[in-house]
Amino acid sequence: MERYQNILVIIDPTMEEQKALTRACKLASKTGAKITAFLSIYDFSYEMTTMLSGEERETMRETVVKGRENWLNDLIEDYDREITPKVVWHNRPFEAILSEVRDSQFDVVLKSTHQHPTLQSVIFTPTDWHLIRKCWVPLLLVKEHQWPENGHILAAVNAGSEEQEHQSLNDKISEEALNLSKMINADVHFVNSYPGTPINIAIEIPEFDAAEYNQTMKQHHIDVMKEYASKYHLSDEFLHVEEGLPEDVIDKVAQQIDAELVILGTVGRTGLSAVLIGNTAEHVIDRLNCDLLALKPDGYQSPFLK
Repeated sequence: MERYQNILVIIDPTMEEQKALTRACKLASKTGAKITAFLSIYDFSYEMTTMLSGEERETMRETVVKGRENWLNDLIEDYDREITPKVVWHNRPFEAILSEVRDSQFDVVLKSTHQHPTLQSVIFTPTDWHLIRKCWVPLLLVKEHQWPENGHILAAVNAGSEEQEHQSLNDKISEEALNLSKMINADVHFVNSYPGTPINIAIEIPEFDAAEYNQTMKQHHIDVMKEYASKYHLSDEFLHVEEGLPEDVIDKVAQQIDAELVILGTVGRTGLSAVLIGNTAEHVIDRLNCDLLALKPDGYQSPFLK
């Protein structure tokens, strides 16, 4: 995280406490990073003013923007750091955010999160999820959990994967976790999940020993996790290998150790496959009571930039 010298914080005008801005200030106090407080606004009553002249519509827009600029300037005065405010007029917040990341070369984006109803997540994709899928720089989604001294960071790795992309992403997640742990004085835990016994095999093959299969599968994943973790000198007490879906296991272990931050990778699946299958990060985000740092693999091409 110390390499993030240009931080973009998304301001939420509906919230009294700007958790993401507070978190950014804590990071910047240790790294000297620049912070930009960014607010994307749009007044839908503007759509109803087509009977006005172009000049009148522009005056209305400028008045709304100026009002928000004054509000944002008052807000950042309460923080003991130099913060650059920016307000833009845009009817799609995620596009405004990604345009700002692209144009100003930000290193990381911080945004506080809201809980999303399941039905809404299918019909209306929230800004958080657009960013998880399309933001090519690291995205830190901030929740209520504090970052205490001697806290815990949970890095979700796919230790058993033989795919080069997954291996590279594992290393990226692990190195980020270790670097950040030194900065905020936390320890690092690794978590990995593995699938349970396929029910169809147990039914179709009577002599199939499900218990033995399960134990063999578990031991295999424990062994590969230990081998992987040895590169980072992590002892067994910081390794968690459990049966289940990744989102279930990550959430369970995060609660067990009271993690202040979970770090995972997301490949940024979009389109119909994202609606039907979803990304692990998207399934996890509403469950966690701590921050989530989502990283993209090296070479990731955002659909926003195409």
